[in-house]
Amino acid sequence: MTGDPSSAFTPPRVVRAALLGLCPRCGQGSLFRGYLSVAPACRVCGLDFTGLAAGDGPAAFVILIVGFIVAGGALILEVTVKPPYWVHAVIWLPLIVILSLALMRPLKAWLVVQTYRHRAGEDRPAS
Repeated sequence: MTGDPSSAFTPPRVVRAALLGLCPRCGQGSLFRGYLSVAPACRVCGLDFTGLAAGDGPAAFVILIVGFIVAGGALILEVTVKPPYWVHAVIWLPLIVILSLALMRPLKAWLVVQTYRHRAGEDRPAS
């Protein structure tokens, strides 16, 4: 699957590669060497991942998504039930941790796959 990355990547392939943390070119090798550490290259096809940095994008998306869910849920719970503050802590603090850890890796993989797909990591001359 060499050649133009945008022609080889349909939306289902992008989602699959992001959810499973697979190489954006071959779809077989692992994108990560640890939980969030991007591997230096694909072990299957040899694609160099060093130019495919996601930066702070995944963290920003996680903050916005988790913040929306938790703030909305806490507001609805407070308005409808009016529980004591310890109930909020018991519900929302674990949910913040679980959602943050669950979303960070797929969102980071998605941004790396999109960077490869749209060639954003390549140094291109100004037009």
